Amino acid sequence: MAAGCCGTKKQKLNNSTSIPCNGSTVLQNGTQIRYSTIVQPEMGFFCFDVLYCQLHQLDPPKTPNFSNDAFPLFVTWSIGKDMRLRGCIGTFNAMHLHAGLREYATTSAFKDSRFNPITREELPRLHVSVSILRNFEDGVDYLDWEVGVHGIRIEFHNEKGNKRTATYLPDVAPEQGWDQIQTIDSLLHKGGYKGLVTPDIRRSVKLTRYQSEKVTVSYQDYMTHWHCRSQQHTLVMVQPNHPSFIHPLPMPPVSPVVVPVQDYPSFWWDRAGPSFPPPHSHPRTHRFTTQENMDRGVRKRK
Repeated sequence: MAAGCCGTKKQKLNNSTSIPCNGSTVLQNGTQIRYSTIVQPEMGFFCFDVLYCQLHQLDPPKTPNFSNDAFPLFVTWSIGKDMRLRGCIGTFNAMHLHAGLREYATTSAFKDSRFNPITREELPRLHVSVSILRNFEDGVDYLDWEVGVHGIRIEFHNEKGNKRTATYLPDVAPEQGWDQIQTIDSLLHKGGYKGLVTPDIRRSVKLTRYQSEKVTVSYQDYMTHWHCRSQQHTLVMVQPNHPSFIHPLPMPPVSPVVVPVQDYPSFWWDRAGPSFPPPHSHPRTHRFTTQENMDRGVRKRK
């Protein structure tokens, strides 16, 4: 069953201040990874592959090389330097990682009801986070968890007696600067409870705590990744009497296609990106009209 992970924007409760998320390590190119045993940056790159192909109506990317074990997972898209939330959906049902990431990379990008679908224009400013959920435990009460260590999932009954559920991933409470009670209250409201949250309401909550492994990569990290791949796998167009030329900018993986460029011969575009003819390799020849030739002859004689 799909579930949303967090609120639509940063919130402040009771004059609290934001604090950094615990347990994160920053890698080269800004990649963030936490508790690295299963999750790896290639999972984020794969999510970008899926999104890129979907946005450009291309065939889905090939099967990735990382583990295909089954876990509950969430995919989160954020945008801009402030990494504003752009979409976050996942599942508490264990899914094989290849199929799960392929599904929720697009579901979180296009079907999060809190946001409009992600567009091509937003792609260069995106970050993607993959969270693999583990170590699920029933809490003794609503306080039986630790901020910055555990994510929580709660079950409760709303004012009409209907059963509702809601979850926050481990990063949410520390990013918002919330303590345990503030987090529970916010999660109740997120789950649809509209009344006053009292101590009795909090005590009626059934809480499950869990931990996650998380990796975050940016679009720039993704392009760097494909630049490194392109150095190992390139396809170069060679023309008679013209030197070969490789376009310097890496491009995400797409199926090889032949695309006409103005009046130039066709070129190939594959995983390494497009290969264009070099500048001035095809000088344009201007053909004068009869009148122009006559005018030129007159000017020369003068």
